This record gives sequence, C-alpha cells and structure tokens, in this order.
Amino acid sequence: MHQKEFNIAPLSGAFMITSIVGFLISAFYILPNSRTWGFTFVLFFTLMFVAAMVSMTYAPSDWDLKMDRKKH
Repeated sequence: MHQKEFNIAPLSGAFMITSIVGFLISAFYILPNSRTWGFTFVLFFTLMFVAAMVSMTYAPSDWDLKMDRKKH
C-alpha cells in the first residue's frame, strides 16, 4: 500500500514567538477581563504554537535550498 506523503509548510521562528507572546498576553491580560475573548485568543495562539511545532518537526529541512533553484 502506498503511503501518502504530507506536504508540511515550513514556518518561521517569528511565527512561534508570536504564538508564545500572544498566548501570554491573552492568558494574563485579556482572559481576566473578558472570558469569551480571552478563551478565544488563548485557543487561537495555542493552535498557532501547535502548528509551529508540527512545522518544526515534519517540514523538509532543505526547503530553502529548493526555493533558490530556477525552473527551466
């Protein structure tokens, strides 16, 4: 049986930093003032962090080399 290969996009380090900072701001400043918006932002930034971890684990390591090649 042929196993399908996943096409995982490589994400930048700034994406992960944004998710961490966004989570902290949401958890400590927004959540105490507004439970609905706080929960929404915490969930959103948690999903961003999970996406960054998946990208860091499964993305191809030579993606930047492939971007430099010109197609003829």
